[in-house]
Amino acid sequence: MSQFVLEIGFEELPSRFLPGLERELAERFARALDDDGVEHESIRVLTTPRRAAVLIEGINPVQREAEEVVPGPPVRVAFDAEGKPTKAAEGFARTQGVDMADIFTLSTDKGEYIAVRKRTGGANAADLIATACPAVVAALPFPKRMRWGSGDFTFGRPLRWLLALFDDAVVPFEVGGVVSGGVTWGHRIHGAGPLVVKSADDYLNVVIEKGGVTPDPAERRAMILAGGNAAAEAAGGRILWKESLLDEVQGLAEHPVPLLGDIDPSFLELPREVLLTSMESHQKSFGVEGPDGVLLPHFLTVLNLTPLDVALVKKGWERVLRARLEDGRFFWKTDLAASFDAWLAELDNVIFLGPLGSMGDKTRRLEKLCAWLAKAAGVADESACARAGRLSKADLVSEMVGEFDTLQGIMGGIYARRMGEPETVAAALAEQYLPAGPDSPVPATLAGALLSIADKADTMAGCFGLGMIPTGAADPYALRRCALGIARIVLEHGLRIDVRELFRTALALYGERAWKLAPAEALVKLEEFFMARLKNHFMAAGHETLLVEAALAADTPEGAGIDVRAAGARLAALSDFSRRDDFGSAVLTFKRAANIIRKQGQEGGAVLDGAYSHALLAEDAEKALAARLEEVAPRFDALWAADDFASLFGLLGELRPAVDAFFDGVMVMCDDAAVRTNRLNLLKALTLRLGRLADFGALQM
Repeated sequence: MSQFVLEIGFEELPSRFLPGLERELAERFARALDDDGVEHESIRVLTTPRRAAVLIEGINPVQREAEEVVPGPPVRVAFDAEGKPTKAAEGFARTQGVDMADIFTLSTDKGEYIAVRKRTGGANAADLIATACPAVVAALPFPKRMRWGSGDFTFGRPLRWLLALFDDAVVPFEVGGVVSGGVTWGHRIHGAGPLVVKSADDYLNVVIEKGGVTPDPAERRAMILAGGNAAAEAAGGRILWKESLLDEVQGLAEHPVPLLGDIDPSFLELPREVLLTSMESHQKSFGVEGPDGVLLPHFLTVLNLTPLDVALVKKGWERVLRARLEDGRFFWKTDLAASFDAWLAELDNVIFLGPLGSMGDKTRRLEKLCAWLAKAAGVADESACARAGRLSKADLVSEMVGEFDTLQGIMGGIYARRMGEPETVAAALAEQYLPAGPDSPVPATLAGALLSIADKADTMAGCFGLGMIPTGAADPYALRRCALGIARIVLEHGLRIDVRELFRTALALYGERAWKLAPAEALVKLEEFFMARLKNHFMAAGHETLLVEAALAADTPEGAGIDVRAAGARLAALSDFSRRDDFGSAVLTFKRAANIIRKQGQEGGAVLDGAYSHALLAEDAEKALAARLEEVAPRFDALWAADDFASLFGLLGELRPAVDAFFDGVMVMCDDAAVRTNRLNLLKALTLRLGRLADFGALQM
């Protein structure tokens, strides 16, 4: 079996490009080899900032062979009355590159046809790979592409070399003006090259031993972790590893060397968040903390070389970081000399969204909306929630957030504590932007949860009023994330909040404005948008689509609004109910009742309100169903008030025998109009309760 290696050399790619590049190369080469019938055992892709290597092992040097039967025209068309080949037969043979002697008759269900057997495959795998390589390389996608020189070829960064070897032979091709060969280049300091690679099997040894490069991302990551942990342990601490930063730094180095640096202990007066942000954002370095969880005066950085003078390099890094920390200390002291009142005044000069006023306007709306939410959720300290709403955006005009925008909210919480605000307010300010994504945690405190909901609802209401509704992939104001955040917070905190009333209140707090959509229309679209996001959230959590649709389409009592918490509990109970052995038959029973009522409602005629007369109940089965409904009704209402949806679905088991007997022994659509209407109202009384649990008509069995 043979081996192949392709190395694409380029100017330094951003580290965020590398995972996608690895994935695309593996998938595209696997697809190309499969399409060409080139058998192979494995494909491995390794990347560094300056190279991407594809290593394919266990290659069959000869393309897979196969025999194919190619049918031609019908026999009656291929031969004349005397049995001689017609022009149709001769043309078919010529097209297939065979003689008439190779033609045979193929019997099919549609009749007899002439045909020919053709063998495919058998080509050299190296030749097929040579053809595939330029197509794969040229088609690689990047978040951003660039041109260089006078050509039109584009790539993530300028190409510098191509190494392509099939065993010990160069695979010839050209991409973007660069011709493949058997030469690679190593680390710029520790083995620049050029370095000749004699065979595909020798590639890794040359790059590692002579080039001074660690091509495997996983190995670079392990080296950083091991070296960093050892250095921190020697200093009496541990590294505060941040996964996203670790991914980035391993993608910035071909020759990673962890280095522990020191910072002046006086900088430890700065908040932990400021110190870590200065290290991580600007210097791509990690913080170090002691056994007590307090930051130590050290940082860990990752070099891309082994320095001759470690002390000199260490001093240089410390000097650069010190300058960043000096800036942070200046911002910190300047902000502590300011006040929330001064910042709130400045917010009136900061635009939120053009037609929606200033950030100052937004905080005044949030103050009122947070108070409304606190009352709706039964929170005792409404004043603290309102205060959090008013102060929520104040830190946006602070010096620290002006420099480190990722600290918005976090610094607001820190400053609130330093300036004597209640802890409830400070915690809410720090958590207001959570959750930041589907995997991000929701606010831990109730005040933080309410402030986050208010902030998101205010933004959504304003944008929908202006007609700024997400379409397709376009969502510039992250309204989908806002809707998902509200849903997650309500569900995880178990809040009983009417989301419909939340949006109505949020929109009303904007006052009279020249909206693009009338408030009533905006609210309808906003509700539809939110329910679509809620549906997606439940499906992403693993619930079946039909169950989600049935639970969300339940007929809640008039005036109940949108209770997300109840919808989640109802769906969970329905999912449990669906795992029962009798679920399918139960659904068919209750679906039959729902469909009859739905059909009669569409066709008009009798008034169906669930009020039936005992005097018109003639059959034993309908009398029994009425009695069962009246017996179950008080328990149903009590369980509904207690949100005990699991027990409510359990009641369906008690009702079902009476419903089945009703359908078996009673003709609903009888000739007597009064009796027919009474029986329909009996079913309506049943569906009025069933429909509050789920839309059984939406379930398919």
